[in-house]
Amino acid sequence: MELIVGGAFQGQLDYAKRLFPMVKWTDGAVCSKEELCSCEGVFGFQEYIRRTMREGRDVMGLTDLLIRKNPDILIVSEEVGYGVVPVDPFDRSYREAVGRVCTGLAAYAKRVHRVICGVGTVIKDD
Repeated sequence: MELIVGGAFQGQLDYAKRLFPMVKWTDGAVCSKEELCSCEGVFGFQEYIRRTMREGRDVMGLTDLLIRKNPDILIVSEEVGYGVVPVDPFDRSYREAVGRVCTGLAAYAKRVHRVICGVGTVIKDD
């Protein structure tokens, strides 16, 4: 597993596509759980979490599910925990969920990249 993170509009997907040109990417905003568990790479992973939560489903088991079902997945996600804490309770819960899930995935991942202004830095390399 590799995790590529960065703030909104920082170029994570372009960076990932340059690094992994042969990967077939799946959009987290629209993919099913089955697709997520079998795809090579997913972008917009934070949107998968948002949609899952909006549907009333728990996402806290997502880390273990991906480690078990798709341990070689490439995940591209926005960091959503910076800035002003949202007033809306759902937005606060969503922000926390993305942080917790990505923290768990980063702990398992063999490599974690952080992208700022299109420039990636490897922040973990096991």
